[in-house]
Amino acid sequence: MRWQVLRVYTRYMHGQELLRRIEANPGILGGKPIIRGRRIAVEHILSMLAAGDSPSDILNHYPFLDSEDIQACVVYAYRVVARETIEPFPADTAA
Repeated sequence: MRWQVLRVYTRYMHGQELLRRIEANPGILGGKPIIRGRRIAVEHILSMLAAGDSPSDILNHYPFLDSEDIQACVVYAYRVVARETIEPFPADTAA
């Protein structure tokens, strides 16, 4: 049990380190979260992943990024979603 707690803590702390790569500045992209020092929104990286691009595809397209930047975007998204309440979508009644 003690090792499981340590693993969870270690993963959490690594996530905290990764999140240092994400920043929000009202003067850049309207305050959307971006990869620190770049004008690339977290949502852009996430949309590429959602569209089926692999992390290596993204790194080839944006050679100034590294894999930890992509991982930071995923950690950020996880942390945001983990704190949200998701309301069910209404059923489609246009049938």
